[in-house]
Amino acid sequence: MSLKGKGCIVTGAGRGMGKAIGLALAKEGAHVAFADINAAEAEGSAAEARKGGAKAIGVHADVGDRKAVKDLVGKTVSEFGRLDIMFNNAGINKIQPFMETTEDNWERIMRVNALGVLLCMQEGGRQMIKQGGGGKIINTASIAGRQGWPNVAPYCASKFAVISLTQSAAREFAKHKITVNGFAPGVVDTPLWEQIDREHIEIGETKEKGEAMKNFAAGILLGRVSTPADITGLALFLASPASDYITGQTIVIDGGMVIL
Repeated sequence: MSLKGKGCIVTGAGRGMGKAIGLALAKEGAHVAFADINAAEAEGSAAEARKGGAKAIGVHADVGDRKAVKDLVGKTVSEFGRLDIMFNNAGINKIQPFMETTEDNWERIMRVNALGVLLCMQEGGRQMIKQGGGGKIINTASIAGRQGWPNVAPYCASKFAVISLTQSAAREFAKHKITVNGFAPGVVDTPLWEQIDREHIEIGETKEKGEAMKNFAAGILLGRVSTPADITGLALFLASPASDYITGQTIVIDGGMVIL
């Protein structure tokens, strides 16, 4: 699954899954733009990739802003010559009980998680079409895009949207030899879950640190939560020529938590 010389963007790559995916791509020879709303974390990830001998840049980017996304694509192409692979991974969440979910929370989450994916697919796809040769677009969905939970209703809605957008884009881009797929993680031990765990305590849903993750993970058949390293194998497969005949699909990778 060598990706030598491929120009890549990974959004939300300052930490967690995005960072792990970016580093895995770099290890396989890809040139990677680590994009994040936190510029310092983006550059930190890129610096780590460069230490391993990869060509990498850190880019500050707000995926909910079209100009910022255009600039991200432009910087990537200027640095690497082309864009072959785009991982739309940036995402946020905030715990609120269903009946207390606010318009502000809804709009904030949907702006990043849903609109951000749309904008990145549009601008990334535009570049891939312009340069020719096809491409790979991979979106981070979630098992929350397969089932709804009351304390994360906007997040679930946004991830359902990611799955739908993946299907729509796959139909749009197929004629350009661009495949569009997604993956749907379950409970992943990342800083986002540390936040989720803390917010469950704040709303009185749980009492102890780690309890929310433990509760969510209780039904995982493989008996443990996942780590970012569990995700990278599938991510590399979807970015590689090995997946050229797959498009419009969202693959669940959750240790057997949700079986469809």
